[in-house]
Amino acid sequence: MARRPLPRILSNGTAQIAKSRELARTAADSATDVLHPLITVTRGLRRLAAAGRRKWAATPKDRRGPLLFLVASVILIVALVPYGPLLAVITLMAAAAWAGRERTPPPATDPDEAQTGRLQSLYEALVPYFSAAEDPAPLYAHGGDWEKAFASYDFDDEGRISRLLIHYPAYFTDGEPDSRARIEQLLHAKSGRGREYHFDWDEEGNELTVTVLAPLPTDIAAQRFVTAPGETVLGFTDPADVQRTLPLTHGEERRDVPPVVWRTGARSTEPHLLITGEPGTGTTTLLRSIALQSLQYGDVVIVDGGGTGEYACLTGRDGVLAVECAAAGAIGSLEWAAHETERRLIAANRARQAGHPAPDDIKNPLWILLDRPSTLGHLAAADGRGDPQALLQIPLRHGRAAGVTVVIAEHFENLDFLSEAVRQHTRARVVLGAASAAQLESILGAPPHTTPTREVPPGRGYARLGAGPVLRLQVPATPDPYDDATSETHRRAVLDLLPERTTPGDAEQLPSEVAGVAGVAVAEG
Repeated sequence: MARRPLPRILSNGTAQIAKSRELARTAADSATDVLHPLITVTRGLRRLAAAGRRKWAATPKDRRGPLLFLVASVILIVALVPYGPLLAVITLMAAAAWAGRERTPPPATDPDEAQTGRLQSLYEALVPYFSAAEDPAPLYAHGGDWEKAFASYDFDDEGRISRLLIHYPAYFTDGEPDSRARIEQLLHAKSGRGREYHFDWDEEGNELTVTVLAPLPTDIAAQRFVTAPGETVLGFTDPADVQRTLPLTHGEERRDVPPVVWRTGARSTEPHLLITGEPGTGTTTLLRSIALQSLQYGDVVIVDGGGTGEYACLTGRDGVLAVECAAAGAIGSLEWAAHETERRLIAANRARQAGHPAPDDIKNPLWILLDRPSTLGHLAAADGRGDPQALLQIPLRHGRAAGVTVVIAEHFENLDFLSEAVRQHTRARVVLGAASAAQLESILGAPPHTTPTREVPPGRGYARLGAGPVLRLQVPATPDPYDDATSETHRRAVLDLLPERTTPGDAEQLPSEVAGVAGVAVAEG
């Protein structure tokens, strides 16, 4: 039996129907756009009428008569006033447009089930620390209401707590460091490890604010910072901890970053600095960054106790008086620094007695940068020489008046070999790398208000200048330009900051051009 073809309307009807639907949808959208003001006003009139009916229904029957008389009087007055009906219509349309606008519902602020579980778990964990058997109405109790204890809270995209305001009872011993440390350790563990938390204790209001800190920028390279004479940028910290920002360049990008500025000079309360950390945490990088900044306004003497040649790029540069690696040369440079400090003191004293300004030859600041003095002390003892740290007593004690600044970098395991003069006079401290809370408190003199993490990038740590607060710190990337592992961007950034050579020496060569250039540079030193 032969198959008959379908009618033409059925064979291509699907395409025509789809096209008709698209045209109808487009026409409906266009009509909606054109009639949107009318739709809004109509919706507003309907809402106003509904509100009027509710108001009329809520009015007692004995007051409906006076209400009708008042409405009629208003209508009569509007009708008698010139342009009254027109103004009334315009006012009614404006009110209808306002009442008929599309209202976006506010975002939900209540926590979901998972977030409620986190808050309840955290509340239960705090019960043993914030409760007492003698309390007749405890704020913290097993199975209690966490909403009374947690005044406000925020969560990140992963559902973890990012900010929490905690109320605690007045009898909690918030003035004792051990009690605080227990609470901070508990909140760190229960809120999620791997992040840094800032704890702000309000003893007067019995409140604790826990905030998750954003990571500090690690992509800031060495550059010429906008600072005044006597100011040295140690690194960068959180915006809430300092009241100053520095304009920085990162490629073609410009941004403002809050710095940790260390002030030296005659009016400085912390004229000397101690840097410590594990190997590979950036102590030498920070020392190199300080050297590049101090060369803008002063002279530098560098003593490399480790003898690794990390400061070979500074050899023979303008303002660099010496770069010593051997014990004999280091001791000679430190002896000269001690005599120079005495000479500056005598010259300044004579000028003051005579009523004259300070001589020009003592106005230029002198920086003594000493890396790993414990290793240098062992080498000197093996040669039958005295400890080079003994030569630092005069610069440390009288350096502020003489314009001499001492910066010492040492590793954790060798801190016990530092002399008493170094410990006493280096009141500005920097700790880089992973360290426990006990280590930070013993070195900085106060515990940080944040939780240290186990894994940190190079140059990351904490700084405390004298009796000031403990600040998070990220050191600007200032690597050795002669190191093969240094990126081209960072190498060029450091080379651009180096002063010109003033003593005979080979021209600057990059590791990519000549192999083994680091060893040659050390030989030059």
